[in-house]
Amino acid sequence: MMGKMRIALALVPGLLAAHEPITTKLTWTQEISRIVYKRCLACHYTGSQIPLVTYDEARPWAKAIRDEVLERRMPPWGAVKGFGEFRDDPSLTQPEIDMIVNWVEGGAPKGDDIYLPAVPPAPPKTAPVRPARGLTVRTELKLKADLTVAAIRPLGLDAGGWMQVLATLPDGSVRSLLWLRDYRKDWTRAYQLREPLRLPAGARITVHSAPPAAAVISSVTPAR
Repeated sequence: MMGKMRIALALVPGLLAAHEPITTKLTWTQEISRIVYKRCLACHYTGSQIPLVTYDEARPWAKAIRDEVLERRMPPWGAVKGFGEFRDDPSLTQPEIDMIVNWVEGGAPKGDDIYLPAVPPAPPKTAPVRPARGLTVRTELKLKADLTVAAIRPLGLDAGGWMQVLATLPDGSVRSLLWLRDYRKDWTRAYQLREPLRLPAGARITVHSAPPAAAVISSVTPAR
């Protein structure tokens, strides 16, 4: 889990499992485990530093989980919703966040084991990702030929910084490609667009960031 969870819960975990009034119908076995299994087990499987596979493993961390998802630090992703659409986005939907928060604030009940879904298999270990090659844009780049954008990767962005990548078409319309804020190094990845975006010659790609950084624009075969 993230830093806040490690620090805030240095207390004896059992203290957080003290009996609290149950004021929600949401339970671990019916709703919450399914969200955790889908979104969190890539990092929090059995054997990890903080496993979240079972209720007994997750319950002591309930309030920290609530804080992490409210701040959108868990699962780690980085791209702000609504500014570009990407593949392999593990971030929680708003209804999922609401269910986790309501479950925690309602006493984090377990529920009946009969409703518990099967634990998915351990996620495969991923090979190190090689940095994508492509056009490096530090402030602004005007395209001399058509370009089909496939992915965007931040380059040299410091922790805590922010970056916006925009495309301005020749007709003046603007496409938001990527927005990162409160950047963390574990967000260093190539953000692959869900659908490649064709930009015509004459379009401008601009990068706004603080502190100054660059974006690497990876492309597929240019449109003809």
